[in-house]
Amino acid sequence: MIQSATASAPASIGNVSVGFDVLGQAFDAVRDTITAQRTPKRGVTLGAVSGLVDALPDSPEANTALAAAQAVLKAAHASFGVQVSIHKGVPVSAGMGGSAASAVAAAAAVNALLDAPFALEDLLPFALEGEAVSADPPPWDNVMASLLGGLVIAARLEPALVRRMPAPKGVTAILLHPDAQIETRAARGILKPSVPLHTAVEHARRISAFTLGCATNDLDLVRAGFEDILIEPQRKYLLPELPAVKKAAMEAGALGCSFSGSGPSVFAWALSGDADAVATAMSAAFKRAGRGAQAYRAPLDSAGVRIEQVAEAAA
Repeated sequence: MIQSATASAPASIGNVSVGFDVLGQAFDAVRDTITAQRTPKRGVTLGAVSGLVDALPDSPEANTALAAAQAVLKAAHASFGVQVSIHKGVPVSAGMGGSAASAVAAAAAVNALLDAPFALEDLLPFALEGEAVSADPPPWDNVMASLLGGLVIAARLEPALVRRMPAPKGVTAILLHPDAQIETRAARGILKPSVPLHTAVEHARRISAFTLGCATNDLDLVRAGFEDILIEPQRKYLLPELPAVKKAAMEAGALGCSFSGSGPSVFAWALSGDADAVATAMSAAFKRAGRGAQAYRAPLDSAGVRIEQVAEAAA
């Protein structure tokens, strides 16, 4: 019998510029780590909280990790409960998929306690149930990327059809997290319910070019598609520095640059040889605007969730 299990899940880049609610990218620069401890009493309780925060809500209705853990236990008809301890390595309200990382890691940790664990891909609905605490209906992009790793596409929601995509070779993701916060729920609330036909057609053109470019390692197509004309124009005022940071990134050689998820983090893709110059240029642009920003980078084929440790009950 497994008494406790620890899992970690990476940060993620939602939308990957052009793929609103369709594309997600694992970003293994930082991780959330969850330890699930078996308890005799059914239900989910909050254990220790550490890392970037020292307190989190203690109910499944307000905590993505607890909600995901509860979903796994319920689906498995588990005869035991769990205490969930959370180490936050992914910044909160940063556009780095922090809520998704906690939900994914919690689902995986609790799953490892089961006598008959679910398959990795079958954890998606439980992690989404956790993510719904942050935004309802829950966006799939961060969750599926943090779960599966790499570059991921949600081809269909019902029934779910989620696949890892090929990623172009020799490309690095750079992310700048400024000292600002944007709540996902609020950022989604400002979006218009409809757009002009011309915008829809041009958006389709870009997402087609981007995904084909990734699949065929054609960087000209990646560059052509790496522009969000659907969502970013509606959100750009949430971070006034965005145009200057994007301009700096592109002038330094980036393939493209945009919000990570709903922001405020800004990410870029660059050839590995240009990554230092792009990161320096983006940092300098934030500094000129009087805004501090933490720089991160990770490969496009970043790993997804993983089990870090399990401990069996004493004989």
